[in-house]
Amino acid sequence: MNLKKKIDAKIKDFSNENYLDNYIKNEFLTDEGHANIFINLKDKNQLFDSRTMDNQIDLNKSIYEFIEDKSSVLENDVSINLHIVGLNLTSKEKEKVKHLIKEHYATKLYMKQKEYNMYRNTVIRLLSLGLLFLIIYALLYLYTKLQFCMTVVSFLFSFSLWEAFDAFIYAFTYAKNDRDAITQNLLMELTFEDKTKE
Repeated sequence: MNLKKKIDAKIKDFSNENYLDNYIKNEFLTDEGHANIFINLKDKNQLFDSRTMDNQIDLNKSIYEFIEDKSSVLENDVSINLHIVGLNLTSKEKEKVKHLIKEHYATKLYMKQKEYNMYRNTVIRLLSLGLLFLIIYALLYLYTKLQFCMTVVSFLFSFSLWEAFDAFIYAFTYAKNDRDAITQNLLMELTFEDKTKE
């Protein structure tokens, strides 16, 4: 079997929903339908970003990257339980970690919601503009025979609708999916396990 056939076979094996469903069930899902994500840390230096301090203290970016990498395979309606394993944290540190994660995703949600609103408003404006040009075209057709004007208005009508659907299908939909994924991470429950998970 040549390499091309091997590649095609692997794509067929691993690019179907059954494979992903089985992977998610085995790796993440509990009997209650929640998803467990475990992150094993050996010392506090892995948890906090040493470059940050006081009111601007933050977690290491790798923590957020790990969470987002793991949660990206889950449907946005699955609740997540994040288990931070291996550190002996004080109650104050645990509350700080919870606060930082909520703050991080709340800020991301705020920014993504602004982007979502911008794309939604763009779609509404373009659809309204398209409808206006359609009305103008109909009036020109009924009351005049200005072919050049009708051609221009027809183009503007088509262009507005095309751009509206393009913005809706791509930018608006992606922003909505990203917003839902961020909200999923914002709502996740945190638990701390002092001993390394066996």
